[in-house]
Amino acid sequence: MAGDEGTRGDLELGTIARLVRIAAERHGTRDAIVDGDTTLSFVELAARVRRAAGALIHAGVAPGDRVAIWGANSWQWEVAALGVHSVGAVVVPINTRFKGPEAAYVLAKSGARLLFTECDFLGADLHASLRAADASLPRLGRVVTLRGPARGDVLEWSTFIEEGARVPDEEAQGRAEAVGPHDLGDVIFTSGTTGHPKGALATHAQSLRAFRDWADVVGLRPTDRYLVALPYFHTFGYKAGWLAALMVGATVFPQPTFEVDDILVRVARDRITVLPGPPALYQTLLARPDLRERDLSSLRLAVTGAAVIPVELIHRMRRELAFETIVTGYGLTEATGVSTMCRAGDDPETIASTSGRAIPGVEVRVVDDAGTELPRGEPGEIVVRGYSVMRGYLDDPEATRAAIDEAGWLHTGDVGVMDPRGYLRITDRKKDMFIVGGFNAYPAEIERVILQHDAIAQAAVVGAPDERLGEIGVAFVVPRAGRSVDAGELIAFCRERMANFKVPRKVVLVPSLPMNATGKVQKFILREKVRAS
Repeated sequence: MAGDEGTRGDLELGTIARLVRIAAERHGTRDAIVDGDTTLSFVELAARVRRAAGALIHAGVAPGDRVAIWGANSWQWEVAALGVHSVGAVVVPINTRFKGPEAAYVLAKSGARLLFTECDFLGADLHASLRAADASLPRLGRVVTLRGPARGDVLEWSTFIEEGARVPDEEAQGRAEAVGPHDLGDVIFTSGTTGHPKGALATHAQSLRAFRDWADVVGLRPTDRYLVALPYFHTFGYKAGWLAALMVGATVFPQPTFEVDDILVRVARDRITVLPGPPALYQTLLARPDLRERDLSSLRLAVTGAAVIPVELIHRMRRELAFETIVTGYGLTEATGVSTMCRAGDDPETIASTSGRAIPGVEVRVVDDAGTELPRGEPGEIVVRGYSVMRGYLDDPEATRAAIDEAGWLHTGDVGVMDPRGYLRITDRKKDMFIVGGFNAYPAEIERVILQHDAIAQAAVVGAPDERLGEIGVAFVVPRAGRSVDAGELIAFCRERMANFKVPRKVVLVPSLPMNATGKVQKFILREKVRAS
């Protein structure tokens, strides 16, 4: 099934570097970003980006260099990313939930030359955790704090930006004009079945085209006030968030952490109209005992997905959260974040039970093991082809060949059914992957960490249903001979070494794991045990 509407994002805007100038010309002194005490108009945003680009040039960042951003949603995050795009360098977002070793892997694999981070994020010094990892990062030069105080050899944001004044505007503008639509724009790392993250490569043109069309499909407007609670390190918070808003002229309100009380206050105070998020966000809001006392009358548009959605949730979102339009979709980082979407006029059952149909310019099929398209209504693997498919995995041609076949089809590993209208229903996820509060968790990566514990001989992790988060991890572990394992201590061990959403919430001690004839763990048996319990 191919999307049949017209597309225009990449043809109209060219590059993200050019978008900054176009947005300033079109939207002028209207608010682009409102972040606490800082409000930037589109003209002011462009000026800040020019200064950030100058600072990057002064720091020796060259076209094609990687620049990592490891921090919470903020106006500085957006300005830093746009500055990186404007000098022809490549943005590498890092998950704020990552621990030092996880961040170090991304920095080393990407060869990042410069890092924007925070020395005080929810009481944690991200850069200190990176130093504690004692990783070899020979290419990493400067480290700049996005917000708050700088410690050690970290450079404060204001000091870094001041250095940009030494670079003439003409030089910065020349670098921006030299960026091409098919130049690499970002490398977003996505975990995989190998246990190590892989960097998906996307160009300026891919991101602009996909999310200009996304904005058209969901009906994002220049008058919208968009609270971006999904993290900027995630494709959705970054591209369906502030990048889409910049393209249409909507005002962005960055939300640094998922705090329900804060979100409710901001919706009322800032008259928020757009609030996307995973189903868990809306379920949490609906569970509030004081919901009726809150003013949610400004809300207009919700975009969700990433989990099975009860039809009643869609009805309650309209009835109790006042949303006029609710849209669901399906996508993955390897396809620039979006492949199918419902449309604004779809009924609640379609929105809840499907992930919509192909976006414009993209083909989506359901195929058998031989790659032959299956009749409508029959389950098979979901494959995607079109402009949005990544350019490949960073420095990993073998993994790229395994993911994208010779005909250009991206094999998602997800199982789905397509109905006669071309609407897709996801019936199973990438092999063993599960989704915790909207974040992909891959068992192989979690198991690799668990096996670092000297008392563990074998480990297998599966997802289990959870009312609040959608799913949580359950670890089945086999202790080494003569060793004992304390579940609480093992969970604490994991919490020190991985992002919190990956940490198993439950540990089950077993004498052995179920294996098939080839020695592979039969995880379907473990999932059945979890469901039975």
